[in-house]
Amino acid sequence: MRSHWRIPKNQWFQRFAKKENLTDASLREAVGRATTDVVGANLGAGVIKQRVARPGEGKAKGYRTIIFFRQGALAIFVFGFSKSKKSNLTDREEDAFKEAAKHLLSLPETTIDTFVQNGELIEVTENEQEVSQ
Repeated sequence: MRSHWRIPKNQWFQRFAKKENLTDASLREAVGRATTDVVGANLGAGVIKQRVARPGEGKAKGYRTIIFFRQGALAIFVFGFSKSKKSNLTDREEDAFKEAAKHLLSLPETTIDTFVQNGELIEVTENEQEVSQ
């Protein structure tokens, strides 16, 4: 992933990824596809839905992730689900994500830094050994 990209995940998503054995490499790959306009679904207002492969399987049987996405700068993983447990987002959930994305994506870099320092956001790492939170 390009060094100018910032790819954090919220605490909820960190727990989800750990439980489902999703690697930071798979998250970086999902953002990489989005940077080349290969997006599962653009929900608007800076919210995209992107598939992430289940470990040892393909993306089709994998997870759907909700990412707050600002092209060229920031991709925040905020929610994930398997299609077998949840068919899709409700209209209410989608609206709530759009409202939250509007605020988070407009924050200055220094505020994102503070969220990372406080543990409210966890950076997606380049080195998988660092993922032990």
